[in-house]
Amino acid sequence: MAFAYTPGLRVAAVADILKTRRLPLKGQVLVKKGDIVSADTVVARTELPGNVKMLNIANILGVPSQDIHELLHVKEGDPIEEKGVLAQSKGLFGRFFRNTVRSPITGFFETFNEITGQAVLREPPIPVQIDAYVNGVVDEILPEEGVVISTHCTFVQGIFGIGGEVRGELRTIVDSPDQEVMPDRITPECAGKILVGGSYISNATLRKAIAQGVRAVVVGGFDDKDLKELLGYDLGVAITGHEKKGITLILTEGFGRMTMAHGTFDLLKSREGMTASVNGATQIRAGVMRPEVVIPLPASMLEKVDQNHQAGAMDLGSFIRCIRAPYFGKLGKVTALPPELKVVDSEAKVRVLEVEFEEGGRAVVPRANVELIEK
Repeated sequence: MAFAYTPGLRVAAVADILKTRRLPLKGQVLVKKGDIVSADTVVARTELPGNVKMLNIANILGVPSQDIHELLHVKEGDPIEEKGVLAQSKGLFGRFFRNTVRSPITGFFETFNEITGQAVLREPPIPVQIDAYVNGVVDEILPEEGVVISTHCTFVQGIFGIGGEVRGELRTIVDSPDQEVMPDRITPECAGKILVGGSYISNATLRKAIAQGVRAVVVGGFDDKDLKELLGYDLGVAITGHEKKGITLILTEGFGRMTMAHGTFDLLKSREGMTASVNGATQIRAGVMRPEVVIPLPASMLEKVDQNHQAGAMDLGSFIRCIRAPYFGKLGKVTALPPELKVVDSEAKVRVLEVEFEEGGRAVVPRANVELIEK
């Protein structure tokens, strides 16, 4: 049977996924292929060049640039200490009224320009290391760059998120997927946890979660105006994930009060007490990147993955979400995939599908107006 392919929102009880962990610059890989790693295992490290400080020694000493070399107390490449002597004038009779240039930083004396009299001082290199992010096995080594980690897990993707990578124990704080997260549900016991909510969380409640030390919140919806207030700026179409707000927020459904899909809620609730790796990074333009919840499974839960599943493949019975009006946000099941083109309201001829909504009723919608929920 032919498949239809459409953008997918994956919600899988059991999945085998690969996570690439790459350094920003070439460095040293610390593990070998086949190694078993935990989420906090450091797999690679490197050093970023330190910040540069410019210092015009000629101007400070009041000496021509070409005469500075014989007054320097350090050579290019030498380590330097803050307030250490870099250069000193000869003074009167070699002893009196000497001008001294002292280093404003600890680091290295990188270069000196005899034409301009400028010295380049560099702070110590900045160590950078990356961890595995998830429990798993090293599947591939990227020489001097990083690794690819394979993990057997429960995998849930969201619609939108902010905040970077965090890890913590899953805790469900509502009783049903249509329930709002109320402030009294955020208690001191939530510190360090990944909280699973229902349909909505307000800005005030989210700020309480931040104050209580919650690492992440996974919830159906959040107001876009509250997002602007939280961030302090309009997000636009930028890649998220670098926000430093003290919490990672993942929306599974969208903006506003939106009931979390029952399947997603029930799956996350069934994994309560397990450790999850969460990343709010989102990109909605070319090279789509979705926020995610990854819950590595213990050996006792190593269920079989369907090897015949084709990512993005939509067939009869597939679960979908409508992503455009007039059915925006509705969930349903594909009941037919007509091969012929159909004329829609815009008078364009497009491929369509027939869907049966969870709440009842049927509709014919363009295939481009739906998103596949992979399970």
